[in-house]
Amino acid sequence: MQDWVRNDLTGKHNYARHLIRGMAPFTPLFVAFMSFPGALWLRCAMTLLALILALFYCSAYRDLNRAHRLVQHGLPADLESPARMREHALERAVYAANHPH
Repeated sequence: MQDWVRNDLTGKHNYARHLIRGMAPFTPLFVAFMSFPGALWLRCAMTLLALILALFYCSAYRDLNRAHRLVQHGLPADLESPARMREHALERAVYAANHPH
């Protein structure tokens, strides 16, 4: 499963997949908020506040969760996508060309 995990955490749209995966446990909470008695705008406001807070924390701890999942599956914690590796190699080459020893 290492190839699948590598693709899941470094492939295209990995940030969106992380947010969706992080929101799944909050779904029952969102449903519970929408089932409270009261005006619809109040229930929607409670749900929206919970959604924003959950998205904030999910995105804030993304790198830590990603590194943990990579290590958990026997991959290096600082593994990057192939596109990001090419970008960094190009940046290093441009820097080396502009700033020789």
